Amino acid sequence: MMNRRQLLNGGLYGVAAIALGRLGTEDAAAAYPFALSDAQWRKRLSPLAYNVLRKHATERPFTSPLDKEHRDGTFSCAGCGQPLFRSATKFDSGTGWPSFWAPLPKAVGTSRDFKLGYPRTEVHCARCGGHLGHVFDDGPRPTGKRYCMNGAALSFAPA
Repeated sequence: MMNRRQLLNGGLYGVAAIALGRLGTEDAAAAYPFALSDAQWRKRLSPLAYNVLRKHATERPFTSPLDKEHRDGTFSCAGCGQPLFRSATKFDSGTGWPSFWAPLPKAVGTSRDFKLGYPRTEVHCARCGGHLGHVFDDGPRPTGKRYCMNGAALSFAPA
Protein backbone atom coordinates (compact mmCIF):
# COMPACT_ATOMS: atom_id res chain seq x y z
CA MET A 1 0.00 0.00 0.00
CA MET A 2 1.27 3.48 -0.87
CA ASN A 3 1.50 6.11 1.86
CA ARG A 4 0.97 9.84 1.40
CA ARG A 5 4.70 10.64 1.17
CA GLN A 6 5.24 8.07 -1.59
CA LEU A 7 2.25 9.41 -3.50
CA LEU A 8 3.48 13.02 -3.18
CA ASN A 9 7.02 12.08 -4.23
CA GLY A 10 5.68 10.12 -7.19
CA GLY A 11 3.62 13.12 -8.28
CA LEU A 12 6.61 15.45 -8.00
CA TYR A 13 8.77 13.07 -10.03
CA GLY A 14 6.03 12.90 -12.67
CA VAL A 15 5.79 16.70 -12.92
CA ALA A 16 9.58 16.95 -13.15
CA ALA A 17 9.68 14.30 -15.89
CA ILE A 18 7.03 16.15 -17.91
CA ALA A 19 8.87 19.46 -17.51
CA LEU A 20 12.19 17.91 -18.51
CA GLY A 21 10.53 16.23 -21.48
CA ARG A 22 9.18 19.56 -22.67
CA LEU A 23 12.54 21.24 -22.18
CA GLY A 24 14.21 18.47 -24.13
CA THR A 25 11.77 18.95 -27.01
CA GLU A 26 12.36 22.70 -27.13
CA ASP A 27 16.13 22.23 -26.93
CA ALA A 28 16.00 19.66 -29.73
CA ALA A 29 13.97 22.00 -31.95
CA ALA A 30 16.43 24.84 -31.34
CA ALA A 31 19.32 22.55 -32.31
CA TYR A 32 18.31 22.49 -35.99
CA PRO A 33 20.09 24.89 -38.38
CA PHE A 34 16.77 26.48 -39.39
CA ALA A 35 14.68 27.48 -36.36
CA LEU A 36 11.70 29.79 -35.99
CA SER A 37 9.40 30.72 -33.12
CA ASP A 38 5.98 29.10 -32.98
CA ALA A 39 4.40 32.39 -34.11
CA GLN A 40 6.77 32.56 -37.09
CA TRP A 41 5.94 28.96 -38.08
CA ARG A 42 2.21 29.71 -37.86
CA LYS A 43 2.62 32.75 -40.09
CA ARG A 44 4.81 30.89 -42.60
CA LEU A 45 2.73 27.70 -42.99
CA SER A 46 -0.87 26.85 -43.85
CA PRO A 47 -2.86 25.47 -40.88
CA LEU A 48 -2.55 21.90 -42.24
CA ALA A 49 1.19 22.20 -42.93
CA TYR A 50 1.72 23.69 -39.45
CA ASN A 51 -0.16 20.83 -37.78
CA VAL A 52 1.79 18.22 -39.75
CA LEU A 53 5.27 19.76 -39.63
CA ARG A 54 5.23 21.27 -36.14
CA LYS A 55 2.59 19.22 -34.24
CA HIS A 56 3.23 15.78 -35.81
CA ALA A 57 -0.26 15.45 -37.28
CA THR A 58 -1.08 13.23 -40.24
CA GLU A 59 -3.08 14.42 -43.22
CA ARG A 60 -5.93 12.26 -44.46
CA PRO A 61 -4.85 9.73 -47.10
CA PHE A 62 -5.54 10.45 -50.79
CA THR A 63 -5.96 14.20 -50.14
CA SER A 64 -2.57 15.51 -51.27
CA PRO A 65 -2.08 16.45 -54.93
CA LEU A 66 1.58 15.45 -54.46
CA ASP A 67 0.53 11.81 -54.17
CA LYS A 68 -0.29 11.97 -57.91
CA GLU A 69 2.73 14.12 -58.87
CA HIS A 70 4.77 12.21 -61.47
CA ARG A 71 6.88 14.90 -63.16
CA ASP A 72 10.66 14.96 -62.94
CA GLY A 73 11.77 17.23 -60.11
CA THR A 74 12.55 17.58 -56.42
CA PHE A 75 10.34 17.29 -53.34
CA SER A 76 11.43 19.67 -50.57
CA CYS A 77 10.41 20.49 -47.00
CA ALA A 78 7.39 22.83 -47.03
CA GLY A 79 8.74 24.45 -43.88
CA CYS A 80 12.28 25.42 -44.78
CA GLY A 81 12.82 24.45 -48.43
CA GLN A 82 15.41 21.73 -47.76
CA PRO A 83 15.53 19.34 -50.78
CA LEU A 84 14.44 15.91 -49.51
CA PHE A 85 13.60 13.48 -52.33
CA ARG A 86 14.16 13.21 -56.06
CA SER A 87 11.15 12.24 -58.15
CA ALA A 88 13.12 9.25 -59.49
CA THR A 89 12.76 7.62 -56.05
CA LYS A 90 8.97 8.17 -55.83
CA PHE A 91 6.60 5.22 -56.25
CA ASP A 92 2.89 4.53 -55.86
CA SER A 93 2.55 2.66 -52.56
CA GLY A 94 -1.26 2.62 -52.71
CA THR A 95 -1.37 4.14 -49.21
CA GLY A 96 -2.65 7.57 -50.25
CA TRP A 97 0.53 9.44 -49.27
CA PRO A 98 3.55 10.34 -51.40
CA SER A 99 6.07 7.52 -50.97
CA PHE A 100 9.75 7.28 -51.80
CA TRP A 101 12.33 4.51 -51.56
CA ALA A 102 15.24 6.81 -50.60
CA PRO A 103 15.83 10.40 -49.43
CA LEU A 104 18.61 12.65 -50.64
CA PRO A 105 21.87 12.27 -48.66
CA LYS A 106 21.72 13.92 -45.21
CA ALA A 107 18.29 15.44 -45.99
CA VAL A 108 16.28 13.67 -43.28
CA GLY A 109 16.70 12.34 -39.78
CA THR A 110 14.78 9.68 -37.92
CA SER A 111 13.60 8.99 -34.39
CA ARG A 112 11.48 6.36 -32.62
CA ASP A 113 7.78 7.10 -32.31
CA PHE A 114 5.48 5.24 -29.89
CA LYS A 115 2.39 7.48 -30.33
CA LEU A 116 0.24 4.59 -31.55
CA GLY A 117 1.44 2.27 -28.80
CA TYR A 118 3.97 0.41 -30.93
CA PRO A 119 7.34 1.51 -32.31
CA ARG A 120 7.56 3.29 -35.64
CA THR A 121 10.38 5.26 -37.23
CA GLU A 122 9.47 8.92 -37.61
CA VAL A 123 11.12 10.91 -40.41
CA HIS A 124 11.92 14.60 -39.94
CA CYS A 125 13.66 17.30 -41.96
CA ALA A 126 17.34 17.46 -41.05
CA ARG A 127 17.35 21.25 -41.48
CA CYS A 128 14.28 22.39 -39.47
CA GLY A 129 13.15 19.26 -37.62
CA GLY A 130 9.71 19.34 -39.24
CA HIS A 131 7.72 16.10 -39.05
CA LEU A 132 7.46 14.56 -42.53
CA GLY A 133 6.00 11.10 -41.93
CA HIS A 134 7.36 7.62 -41.22
CA VAL A 135 9.62 5.05 -42.88
CA PHE A 136 8.74 1.36 -43.13
CA ASP A 137 10.58 -1.75 -44.27
CA ASP A 138 8.04 -2.75 -46.94
CA GLY A 139 9.20 -0.67 -49.90
CA PRO A 140 10.56 -1.63 -53.30
CA ARG A 141 14.10 -2.38 -54.38
CA PRO A 142 16.79 -1.26 -54.20
CA THR A 143 16.38 -0.15 -50.56
CA GLY A 144 13.28 -2.03 -49.41
CA LYS A 145 12.21 1.19 -47.63
CA ARG A 146 8.94 3.10 -47.90
CA TYR A 147 9.29 6.71 -46.84
CA CYS A 148 5.59 7.48 -46.41
CA MET A 149 5.41 11.28 -46.33
CA ASN A 150 2.64 13.77 -45.66
CA GLY A 151 2.06 15.81 -48.82
CA ALA A 152 1.34 18.87 -46.64
CA ALA A 153 4.93 18.64 -45.36
CA LEU A 154 6.34 18.80 -48.90
CA SER A 155 6.64 21.19 -51.79
CA PHE A 156 7.50 20.18 -55.36
CA ALA A 157 9.69 21.94 -57.93
CA PRO A 158 9.67 20.47 -61.45
CA ALA A 159 13.06 20.04 -63.13
